[in-house]
Amino acid sequence: MREQNLYLSGITPESIVDGPGLRYVIFTQGCLHHCPGCHNPESWDINGGKEFSVKEIIRMIKKQMKIQGVTFSGGEPFLQAEGLAHVALAVHQTGLDVVTYTGFTYEELIEKGKTDGNINSLLCATDLLIDGKYIHKKRAVDLPFRGSSNQRIIDVVKTRENGQIMLMYGD
Repeated sequence: MREQNLYLSGITPESIVDGPGLRYVIFTQGCLHHCPGCHNPESWDINGGKEFSVKEIIRMIKKQMKIQGVTFSGGEPFLQAEGLAHVALAVHQTGLDVVTYTGFTYEELIEKGKTDGNINSLLCATDLLIDGKYIHKKRAVDLPFRGSSNQRIIDVVKTRENGQIMLMYGD
């Protein structure tokens, strides 16, 4: 594998709000959605952030104790799908799960994945996908792990097994 680098807007080594259990959260840099009311607008600049190698990120994750998994948030993680897919595979090898937030819908990612193998690889390496743009008019602070009611928590593993979208929490 050639050396992969990712551009990040930040890392939170322990979070309980970015997916189930205690999570290591990687905030990617770069987003084209620019959702009004976004809580990470500093992550939008595609040329911003700090550069990390995939190997460096994997080493940092492996140092964490007691986490259930890793969350990719943004920015838009699928803009850096190739490198994140490598991280996700390493995360799975350590027995942890992967949650990915995206402004795209699952259906859009399936379509994009038909012509972009990296998007498909990251989607396949994701256990839970929180999809859809943040819509401020649909803001819902009482929903677990998402900011607006249009966003879904998709169990990607069960969705692939059943051939239809399987939502977590039965939404």
